[in-house]
Amino acid sequence: MPAPTLPPAASQPTMQAIVFDDFGGPEVLVARQITAPEVRPHDLLVRNAAIGVNRADLSHRKGAYGRAYFGDADTMGLEIAGTVVEVGPQVRGFSVGDRVMGIVGGGAYAELSRIDHRMAMHVPAGLDLIAAGAVAEVFVTAHEALFHLARLQPGESVLIHAAAGGVGSAAVQLAHAAGARVFATAGGDKRGAVEGFGADVCIDYRSEDFAAVVAETTGGQGVDVVIDFIGAPYLERNVRSLAVGGRLVAVGLLGGAQGAALPMDAVLYRHLQIFGTVMKSRPPEVKQAMVQRFAQRWLPALADGRIRPVIDSTYPLAEAAQAHRRMESGLSVGKILLLPGGTGP
Repeated sequence: MPAPTLPPAASQPTMQAIVFDDFGGPEVLVARQITAPEVRPHDLLVRNAAIGVNRADLSHRKGAYGRAYFGDADTMGLEIAGTVVEVGPQVRGFSVGDRVMGIVGGGAYAELSRIDHRMAMHVPAGLDLIAAGAVAEVFVTAHEALFHLARLQPGESVLIHAAAGGVGSAAVQLAHAAGARVFATAGGDKRGAVEGFGADVCIDYRSEDFAAVVAETTGGQGVDVVIDFIGAPYLERNVRSLAVGGRLVAVGLLGGAQGAALPMDAVLYRHLQIFGTVMKSRPPEVKQAMVQRFAQRWLPALADGRIRPVIDSTYPLAEAAQAHRRMESGLSVGKILLLPGGTGP
């Protein structure tokens, strides 16, 4: 059994955070006072306004990562938005009072988080600070998959699975804004939302075979890029849905990792490429580069509304268990946020 979190020393500043003493279901998540983080030379200390909930948090709660230390904290949470209250001596480009959003190596589920300033972005003036909590993880991941790995170009076509989810909804928006033709899979009840993100062809994965729809719509040519979150159950159809020179990027394994059939004839004769990507386990310098690539290309689009964070629901920080239940329900469209001191739905 993991050791329980020790109470903070009386002389150290404390904060409310979400912790768990045992791995398990959402009910293991509890609010507790713990020691506030100390600022390191490259850190910003941020008073969080909004905290993004991610599927990696569910895996963390269930024990997939053990009691790992993720670089900034061993407590849960990967992304934040808030106001800088302290800066380290080697920080450049940020000051106390700045509104920031970004990716942390653990420790987001708290009133205060420390973040390496090279993983932080200034929140554009036209973007609400709470809405900014729904940006970093999903849009950086989507940008990395679509443009850095798959090299999606204007006029090309892309199939994006799980298009109503956090990364999926971000990917649809980015692909549409970049001038691509977007095919997207989602439940039929979410079709309107996904079309609103910019999908040209929305496929109900429950009642339609996405490979058949792609083949029929493209005259058998296929799409240039597939962004997949499902894994093994979709692998063969994904590969056969790719055009000559097509690129498949695997971003998740919602359907599992085992039992996949890889049609090598298609890979060979169509000159296909297959990539895999995750963010959580990448070295800090790699994640910093990912954040900066997104920021350089897309912050102006966030500022003028060409792309926008999609928020499903909000919950007070102390109700993190409810937020996890919402994500596990499969009903959400876009991001689920935790609000320190917030009222939630």
